[in-house]
Amino acid sequence: MDETVTFTRLRESGVVAVLIIDAVEDAVPVAEALLMGGVRAMELTLRTPAALKGLEAIRTKVPQMLAGVGTIIRPDQVDAVLDVGGMFGVSPGMSPAVVQRALASGLPFAPGICTPSDIERALEFDRKLLKFFPAETSGGLKYLQNIGAPYQHLGLGYVPLGGLTLLNMGTYLQSPLIAAIGGSWLAPRELIKEGKWEAIQEAAEAATQALQDARLLTAGGRPNELPSTPQR
Repeated sequence: MDETVTFTRLRESGVVAVLIIDAVEDAVPVAEALLMGGVRAMELTLRTPAALKGLEAIRTKVPQMLAGVGTIIRPDQVDAVLDVGGMFGVSPGMSPAVVQRALASGLPFAPGICTPSDIERALEFDRKLLKFFPAETSGGLKYLQNIGAPYQHLGLGYVPLGGLTLLNMGTYLQSPLIAAIGGSWLAPRELIKEGKWEAIQEAAEAATQALQDARLLTAGGRPNELPSTPQR
């Protein structure tokens, strides 16, 4: 699996839906709803027994979706993700053992960072795409700009997750540090359980519009007006 190609697709997607599924049969409908709303990348977290089978179903039936796995905290989980066709992996922290297994197996992998020491440990493994977690409670974009400044010349890209919403995602996306943003609000666990695919599609559409507006601003254009309240 080509890490450069995979992470280029993730950067182009701009928004990664981060979600928890409790039933395998919900995996394909939620992926389809996100895709119809314009969100082309998703991260299924390994917090329920349904996650891996759900990913396998998505890879088979919704091949257009860039589908990866998060909350990889043990080396053996890397192998399990590859067995069901996972396209990338993400962890909440920087575990050398997990990163080593991902590199050895060929799984495109973005470890989690929250401090300069985390970044330097990731650099020891030539990791250039990093998850910034938990983003907002750690100090948000201003904090990331401060800790990322010494490494900016290395071309690192960050995917913030934790406290991101429709209302603040645009600010993050206008920063050159940000490769993409992760959002759990796009497909909340309860909406998935209740099968509210239309609501999830609407949230994806709102996020896609916010992404387009942020990119227009970065390019010097004028965005459409964002909604005054978060979409659910």
